[in-house]
Amino acid sequence: MSITLRKLTPVFGAEITNVDLTRPLDDATFAEIENAFETYSLLVFPNQNLSDESQIAFSSRFGPLETTQGHIANHFQVKQISEISNLDPNGKLMAADDPRLIFRIGQRNWHSDSSFKKVPAKASLLHARVLPPNSDECGQTQFTSLRAAYDALPEDRKRALEDKAAIHHYAYSRRNTGIKLTNEEEDKRFPPVPQAIIRANPKNGRKALYVGSHASHIREMPEAEGRALLLELLEHATQETFTHMHTWHVGDLVMYDNRALLHRARPYAITEHARVLHRTTVAGEGPTVQ
Repeated sequence: MSITLRKLTPVFGAEITNVDLTRPLDDATFAEIENAFETYSLLVFPNQNLSDESQIAFSSRFGPLETTQGHIANHFQVKQISEISNLDPNGKLMAADDPRLIFRIGQRNWHSDSSFKKVPAKASLLHARVLPPNSDECGQTQFTSLRAAYDALPEDRKRALEDKAAIHHYAYSRRNTGIKLTNEEEDKRFPPVPQAIIRANPKNGRKALYVGSHASHIREMPEAEGRALLLELLEHATQETFTHMHTWHVGDLVMYDNRALLHRARPYAITEHARVLHRTTVAGEGPTVQ
């Protein structure tokens, strides 16, 4: 049975229905979904009653999965499911001054998952398990299309950026909160890495402007000059015309292309209402630059 697809915006995103992801998909159905992912970058699957095992099984069809890196917000657990939550290990809401909660608030910056790794992530899949009662009004996730941002650049700017690489650093984005959320051990585990500023999709050739909050400066440019250019490009890439806001409902599975989108969490009463999403991350296929 063929999937049903509805476009979410004129430039990217699609809702996929008429599919049950708790069951193994035949090759033809999976091929339709995979093609939709490469075409639209953002896929929303409503009403999916997934367990961790079924989420891992579906995610693994797209490639090997990353394991979560142990850090303060995931209680230093290393596994294939990352729990995006404001609850402590005992199921209690975290206090406003809890560093684990401050780490979560850092996710309100525009970013691409794992861009600070030598091989950045291909895709992430977020499944909504527990949501605040007013999730129609707050706590959304906003996405922006880096393909649309690239297409809107002047031709001379595209040419100037074609061979440029930005230095992405985990500690740079995390310490911009004003609170030290990483330590020397984590800095050694995630040293600064170069990423191509212009990336092309390997399946369809569509180019994207690869920037975000992890990008510190530009290789072979004075640091201040490169940082100013990256901020300018980030402002360009996050114009409202390129964005889509996803309003969550329990059971939503949202899959997004980290090579072609940025995303950020939107505020909600984080110390008052529980919010739990489970994420799987599909690993990338190679460095973006040598």
